[in-house]
Amino acid sequence: MGNEVTLEKLLNLVKSYNPDEVDKIRKAYEMADNFHYGQRRNSGEPYIIHPLNVAYILAELHADGNTICAGLLHDTREDTEATWEEIVAEFNEEVATLVEGVTKISGYASDRSLINTRKIIMGITTDVRIIIIKLADRLHNMRTLQFKRPEKQKKIALETLEIFVPLANYLGVYRIKSELEDLSFFYLKPDSYKKVSEDVQVFQEQNKAMLEKVLADIRSLLINEGIPVEIKARVKNIYGVYKQLEQNHQLKDIHDLLALRVIVDEVKQCYYALMVIHSLYRPFNGQIKDYIFNPKTNLYRSLHTTIFGPNDQLIQTRIRTHEMDRIGSYGFPAYWDIYKGEARHKMQKLLTDKFQFFKSLTELDEMFSDNAEFVEQVKKELFTENIHVYTPKGEVIELPLGATIIDFAYRIHTHIGDQMTCA
Repeated sequence: MGNEVTLEKLLNLVKSYNPDEVDKIRKAYEMADNFHYGQRRNSGEPYIIHPLNVAYILAELHADGNTICAGLLHDTREDTEATWEEIVAEFNEEVATLVEGVTKISGYASDRSLINTRKIIMGITTDVRIIIIKLADRLHNMRTLQFKRPEKQKKIALETLEIFVPLANYLGVYRIKSELEDLSFFYLKPDSYKKVSEDVQVFQEQNKAMLEKVLADIRSLLINEGIPVEIKARVKNIYGVYKQLEQNHQLKDIHDLLALRVIVDEVKQCYYALMVIHSLYRPFNGQIKDYIFNPKTNLYRSLHTTIFGPNDQLIQTRIRTHEMDRIGSYGFPAYWDIYKGEARHKMQKLLTDKFQFFKSLTELDEMFSDNAEFVEQVKKELFTENIHVYTPKGEVIELPLGATIIDFAYRIHTHIGDQMTCA
């Protein structure tokens, strides 16, 4: 009962970071509750429990008021008599547009499922908050998937793994990505999930004292050096471990199975902390990565090093500032805290200017009018494992695994691809 989401719990969370929006969010809840009155979920509970949980997940990301209102109302256009005009009259066009963006297309078109998948994917190009609401919606649906029929569970879990996990990854929302992966894995391969989960739990227990010692040693030395520090320990998610084991890795050799996050105040302290950590524990060659000055394509920043702890156990250590840590956990939604009232425009501008994924998606949308071809191409080009290639200027180009030098040339500029003769 303690973890149950209530309206009061949602409003208290919003009040903690955005008190001005509380009354508007209460009104959105009342409107949603009114429209969904009498409707029930597969679990038998009142339907309003679902949008309330979606809104709470968004509030955990510190979403703005309009986004949380849209989260509460996200199913009203699809499942009730609510109209666009009513939502605009009660709130504003922004809330109505967000609700419209997450509403499935109804009707009996033979490729309705593909049309909706395309709509979800392309939602990112009009307003990134549409995708964030869809991720929160999918996360709560996955958390309550036990009430669906087994064949439906597998279908939803597979779609989650193929569409929603890559979207969460591109936006850097690692907390949601990891949970979606593990929940999908649980329904798609229950026996493998149980085995890996138990093995990880045993490994975690065996190494608990060792990890606590390493954490205490690093904290003590950094504080003695006058660097305020926060250190968190974590274990890699179950699906991530499973993928590594599938590549014939042994559990003890997965370099990021056990990880520490070392959080400091300033960028220069990150590099000093790296030196201090290496003075205590020997680094593992080839596993030192500077994502601070070479950020990942989704703007993730951090210093990574893998060290040998006691008994030569590998421990990945990520060193970052508090702002980097928020972006590292929450990805794009972290900009709600960083940019406050300007977040919506800043987020969309960042996406348009900095994300190759955004440009590639726009190109594929123009190239394929057929929905099946579009979805297939997006899965093949953007939602598979990627490789990262540097241009002579040091910029990172993201390409699908198996791409050639010709793909690289075209990604830099069509003219270069057309003119190249050798490489």
